[in-house]
Amino acid sequence: MSRPMHGLLALTPLALALPLLAAALEPVGAAGAQGPARQCHARAMPQARGVPHSLNPFIALRDASTAQQIRIEQRVVIRVTPPAPSARRNLLAELPPGDAAPRYEEKRKEKCVPLEDIAAVQTGSGNRLVLFMRDRRMLSVNLEKSCLARDFYSGFYVEKSKDGRLCVSRDRLQSRTGASCEVETMRQLVARGG
Repeated sequence: MSRPMHGLLALTPLALALPLLAAALEPVGAAGAQGPARQCHARAMPQARGVPHSLNPFIALRDASTAQQIRIEQRVVIRVTPPAPSARRNLLAELPPGDAAPRYEEKRKEKCVPLEDIAAVQTGSGNRLVLFMRDRRMLSVNLEKSCLARDFYSGFYVEKSKDGRLCVSRDRLQSRTGASCEVETMRQLVARGG
């Protein structure tokens, strides 16, 4: 006797859900515009018609399955600053005493350099910046003609690209004063006679 009872109890949720299923499948239209067979069906299950959408699990399931698009954007901005005064003193200490400061000339052109290799920046004359690389190279960077190097006295910001490099005719340097300048040329600085 107990087995049939368990079977009936298992069907109870299904029996309770049938009116809701009928309401979910019913088209949204005026009741007077329906045909006679549809009106008969509506009379057979009057409680299903007034079920609010929030209580109807089929409509709730349909609404929950609506795809939502989420867009995540990430920007990485790198800041390059002038060398600290202690670092400048250390560089000068490495020069032999009595030697004049070396003169540099621009040699090989560079198209791109890895951003992680840039250690510091210093302003030059006109629209020129000097980049100090971690491998002890120095690069001369010419900005657009309308830009002034003095706007970058406290360094610059650059948005990291997918390849992680600073490239000529592609990347723009942002100063803390609001200037935004494209890199026009990059050349390696080599000491004369070296």
